[in-house]
Amino acid sequence: MTQLSAARTQPSDGSKALYGGKGTRRITVRDITLAKERGEKWPMLTAYDAMTASVFDEAGIPVILVGDSAGNCHLGYDTTVPVTLDEMTMLSAAVVRGTRRSLIVADLPFGSYQEGPVQALRSATRLVKEAGAGAVKLEGGERSHEQIRLLVESGIPVMAHIGLTPQSVNAMGYRVQGRGEEAAQQLLRDAKSVQDAGAFAVVLELVPAELAAEVTRVLHIPTVGIGAGPETDAQVLVWTDMLGLTGGRVPKFVKQYADLRQIMGDAARSFAEDVVGGAFPQEEHSVH
Repeated sequence: MTQLSAARTQPSDGSKALYGGKGTRRITVRDITLAKERGEKWPMLTAYDAMTASVFDEAGIPVILVGDSAGNCHLGYDTTVPVTLDEMTMLSAAVVRGTRRSLIVADLPFGSYQEGPVQALRSATRLVKEAGAGAVKLEGGERSHEQIRLLVESGIPVMAHIGLTPQSVNAMGYRVQGRGEEAAQQLLRDAKSVQDAGAFAVVLELVPAELAAEVTRVLHIPTVGIGAGPETDAQVLVWTDMLGLTGGRVPKFVKQYADLRQIMGDAARSFAEDVVGGAFPQEEHSVH
C-alpha cells in the first residue's frame, strides 16, 4: 500500500482506528467501511439508556446498538417481538443523548418494516429524526432487500441482520442457522442480497464459524458476528450478558467480563442491612 492510499484509509479526524482513536466527532458509516479496507476488527455493544451508553462511549466503543433486545433485558418481555417503535425511539434518543463519539445504530422492531419499503422508510425516519440515530438495523436477507434499498436511497444507512433473526423466533426458534449445504447457500444469498441493496454492514447471528468466515471473505462490507466465530470483521454482545447482569443461563458464545449481578446484589444487601441496623445514615450523611 502506498503512503497516499494508506492516508485515504485513515478516519478523517486524524485517529488511526475505530477503537482507541483520538477523534471526538461522531463515527460514521464511512469510517466503518474504511476499517474493513484496513482489515481492522472492532467491537460493538448494545445499550438502552443514556448512562450505560455514556460509559461505553467513554471506553471507546465505536458502535453502539440500541437493540430490540431491550425487550428481554430491560422491558420484561419474553422475546423481542412485543417491542414497539415508540419504545425503540425513546430508548434510542436516550442513548444518543448519552454519547459523543459512538455511531448509534437503532433497531427497527418487529412489525415496523415487514409490510414493505414505504412502512420501513416511515419507521426508520422516526429513529433518525426523532431519536437522532446514525443508522438503523433490520432483520432479513433477500426478503428485506427492497426495504434496505429504499432506506439507503433515501439517505438512511442500514445495518442488516441475517442468520438467527430473533424477531422470527416463533417461526425458526433459537437455533444455529446455515447448517447443511442448502441452508449455507441461502445464507450466502442473503448476505449478497443485503450488500447489493446497499447495507453498510451485516450482523451474522448463530452461524457456523466456517460459514461466517466465508461470508466475511466474499463481502466487501463488514460482518458483525454474534455466535459466529472469530473471523468476522467485528463482534457484538448484549451488554447485560457481557457484564454478567443477566440472570440464569447465558448463550455459549457469551464471554462474561464482570459479574455485575453479584456486585449489585451485594451492594443492595449491604444497604438494607445498614438501614435495618441503624448504621445508615450517619451524621456525615445528614443535612442540617
